Amino acid sequence: MKPPLGPRILQRVWREIMLPLALLWLVSTFGLTIARVDGNSMNPSLHSGAVMLLLKFPRWGHAWRLTPLPYRRGDIVIFKAPPDSEYAWETLSFGGLYSLRHRPYNIKRVVGLPGDVVEIRNGLLRVNGERVVEPYASGAAAQDEAPVRVPPSSVYVLGDNRLLAESVDSRFYGAVSVRDVAGTADVRLWPWGHGDAAHHPFNADKHFADKHLLF
Repeated sequence: MKPPLGPRILQRVWREIMLPLALLWLVSTFGLTIARVDGNSMNPSLHSGAVMLLLKFPRWGHAWRLTPLPYRRGDIVIFKAPPDSEYAWETLSFGGLYSLRHRPYNIKRVVGLPGDVVEIRNGLLRVNGERVVEPYASGAAAQDEAPVRVPPSSVYVLGDNRLLAESVDSRFYGAVSVRDVAGTADVRLWPWGHGDAAHHPFNADKHFADKHLLF
């Protein structure tokens, strides 16, 4: 005898709709998802419209104290700016009926880890006193920045576009807490290509360009 129609419908809804949605939520929240670049702050490495693979599981591994800090100098990360910064918030308007104030996600490159001293001198990036070769950057920065030490559990981020007023980054709002970093986005899915997005200019122990590519 077949089960009643009601339970059969519920089983089908669970199997074909609810379960796939739950799995999709788990993967996109704790595993990986895609992100789209909006703006020019990462030119010339990434242009507006580029689609990146965002890896979230390293972030959760660190948050749950299972792994050490998962970010390296040179990583491209997606994050929210510090909440006490005026640059962290924007307002969305919905047809003039109501508005929503929220903290949008940003995409930049990690140049400083906890304890590092970061500065821009004569337009060039220096970390712990050593000049960093940046093959991904648009050129020399328009303005110098005094040395600043990156606090614990934070990263210092810069946009690859160093032209004046093209990137709002740690020069404006300071270091970013790792709690506000969604994950790394070193792999470009579209347009597919080699290397522009994923130059890692830092050796694990020394600050010089090793031209390592992630894809």
